[in-house]
Amino acid sequence: MNNIKSDLRSHYLKLRSKFTSQQIENFTIEIVNRCLELNLWNKSIYHLFMASEKNNEIDTSILMSVLQGKDKQIVIPKILDHYELEHYLLADQTPLKRTRWGILEPQSGIKIKSNQIDVVFVPLLIFDMQGHRIGYGKGYYDRFLAQCRKETIKVGLSYFDPIERIEDIQSHDIPINFGITRDRIYEFSSE
Repeated sequence: MNNIKSDLRSHYLKLRSKFTSQQIENFTIEIVNRCLELNLWNKSIYHLFMASEKNNEIDTSILMSVLQGKDKQIVIPKILDHYELEHYLLADQTPLKRTRWGILEPQSGIKIKSNQIDVVFVPLLIFDMQGHRIGYGKGYYDRFLAQCRKETIKVGLSYFDPIERIEDIQSHDIPINFGITRDRIYEFSSE
């Protein structure tokens, strides 16, 4: 297999599609436990992607419970046209609606600007040893992360260990600072 994005995307989507709900639950707990080892819990505003059950994504509701238990402000995304994201503060009264992809999205509420966010938990399929990631290929998160402050901490969550190198990285691809797998934390230079 080539280490180009399209081949890797299709390979890891196929692997992930075979996970059972019990495996997803177990793997998610392991990944969240790794996240608890990170030195980033002194921040205020945390962006959390909402999982797509249809795509067997990591169940971020567990991480949401951790953040709520630590009294953190949680921001969740809403997909707009033109492959952009809007970000809303999650509050008790925030109205949520399930999209056609099976993702809960805020319908209205308090908008938060990208440059106000301290930590972003980034969805991905796989990442490499340089901190580059592969998502679904639409560029939502690269555009969003480019609007964040330089010091915003970007944390990728992955079922899979990183590969050595993704070959077709573009200049607009934004690397993560940490890659979290079930077994360990990978830290990448922010240079």
